[in-house]
Amino acid sequence: MNLPKKYIINAVTVLAVTLFFGCESNFKEVQKINFSEFVPGSDADTVNIKYTDSGRITGVLISRKMLDYSNLEFPFTEFPKGIDVTLYDKKQKRTFIKANYAVSYKQTGIIDLQGKVKITSETGQMLETEQLYFDQKNEWFYTERKFKLTDAKGVSNGQGIDFSKDFKVINSQRITGELEANE
Repeated sequence: MNLPKKYIINAVTVLAVTLFFGCESNFKEVQKINFSEFVPGSDADTVNIKYTDSGRITGVLISRKMLDYSNLEFPFTEFPKGIDVTLYDKKQKRTFIKANYAVSYKQTGIIDLQGKVKITSETGQMLETEQLYFDQKNEWFYTERKFKLTDAKGVSNGQGIDFSKDFKVINSQRITGELEANE
């Protein structure tokens, strides 16, 4: 049986293409073995979470999107569409927090607030910055970024600040602005 040269070349080409794609498929499967997906264990749209301590509300968190990565070795919760938080002290005085983005790290208890962060106390004190950390255990805020602090005494700007959640203790660095002094 003598086949024309054209048929032999076509048969060899089909065989080579089949082997090539067959090997590529196996190669992709081998690559997937060492690939771990970085996907949330759960996600939620429009969340409204109330935090309590001994039956008393200590905080309310509202967000349009929450991604929970508790399935990872270093678990965290991400709020990619921002947060709106109200914190309550023992006398039910409120502190309001808004940020365009937030990440809460479960093991450390640190919350990283980013993008137009604004914190307002019930007495009218307001702090604005681009990034701020909140230590949940110590109820303490801090940043090394530029900030603007407004209160009844005036407006001050600076770089680097840390303060209690009720604004009673404030430590600021490199500040400028006009403030009313107690004589």
